[in-house]
Amino acid sequence: MGKLTPYKFCELYKMSSGISSKPEQAGHGAPFLSFSTVFNSYFLPETLPDLMDSSDQEQKRFSIKQDDIFLTRTSEVVDELGMSSVALKDYPKATYSGFLKRLRPIHPKKTCPKFMAFYLRSPLFRKTITYNTVITLRASLNEQMFSYLDLLLPQYEDQIKIGEFLYLLEKKIVLNNRICSKLESMAKTLYDYWFVQYDFPDQVGEPYRASGGKMAFNSNLKREIPEGWEDKQLDQIANITMGQSPSGESFNETGDGTVFFQGSTDFGWQFPTIRKYTTQPTRMAKCGDILLSVRAPVGDMNIANQDCCIGRGLAALNSKDGFDGFLFYVMKYFKKIFDRRNCEGTTFGSITKGDLHSLPLAYPPKEILEKYDKVVSKYNRMIFLRSMENLNLIQLRDWLLPMLMNGQVTLK
Repeated sequence: MGKLTPYKFCELYKMSSGISSKPEQAGHGAPFLSFSTVFNSYFLPETLPDLMDSSDQEQKRFSIKQDDIFLTRTSEVVDELGMSSVALKDYPKATYSGFLKRLRPIHPKKTCPKFMAFYLRSPLFRKTITYNTVITLRASLNEQMFSYLDLLLPQYEDQIKIGEFLYLLEKKIVLNNRICSKLESMAKTLYDYWFVQYDFPDQVGEPYRASGGKMAFNSNLKREIPEGWEDKQLDQIANITMGQSPSGESFNETGDGTVFFQGSTDFGWQFPTIRKYTTQPTRMAKCGDILLSVRAPVGDMNIANQDCCIGRGLAALNSKDGFDGFLFYVMKYFKKIFDRRNCEGTTFGSITKGDLHSLPLAYPPKEILEKYDKVVSKYNRMIFLRSMENLNLIQLRDWLLPMLMNGQVTLK
């Protein structure tokens, strides 16, 4: 690789502010780029998930074109400031949020957009953002800060090679996530049919309730359930371990001791992200356990991909009967109830041990659980394997990224 060349960020891009919109404009109209879409993606998705009612003039002024870079403009924490996402195509009629800054390239042949997507999320640039941010009430990215940010870039041809390589890794990660989401959606749909609507296959393969299967009123659950089913509490079907935080003096980030997860802030798409270790583990979760957030947001879940220590924000669950797939979607069902109660004004800041253990549910006979597990365990196995593959790809990307950016590693 040739030498790295220093640039002023503002010499390569023109910065523009986003649209100032009113709440009544949201949810309908033309495509709209939000803070969360930028924060969660290296590249803008094929279709923007949000809508905003905007005029022709606003669509022209706040346009989104190929090679534009968007940065998060403001946040309460510096870690969420200056997160980037790159447009790889034009988005006709789309506008972008006032919580974002748009960077439009001035010299297209000096920066490769795919390379910039990874450069701006590299530890090198993230440190630059951190060191240059002044927090009053909220961290903020403005034109003044933009004017003194420096970039250290390789030659344009090298940027293309690095950008294409990392982009292929990212495409594989996104594809795996899409497949996992689809598989999880299929398992959840099956759970809803069988255990919420009670249309599991009867003895001749017909949907039970829709075919006139017998129902009986259950006084504990205060609703009808299929004849032969039982009402149970969560602690009757699951081994539950409530988390307990070790002494703060035992924490370290150097890998000494046992992996430690405090709460849902450590959660990823499927597996938690390792940030801390403890030399004095207290409550442990086993590999494969469901990790449940017991503090706001109550009900969020991940899967432990290794034995780990869990803090007060988490509980670990596994099935007493070996039906972990069923238990996982039972907890997904409870999560919907928690969310609904939050929307109705009953805020769940946390859930106690007693409340968690006594959550009631309708429990089907073993043969139905075995049929469900036979299908869903295949989905779960595929989700686990693809999620582990993603974990390895992300580790490879994050290991290579700084070395590719500073020229220690070259691509041919």
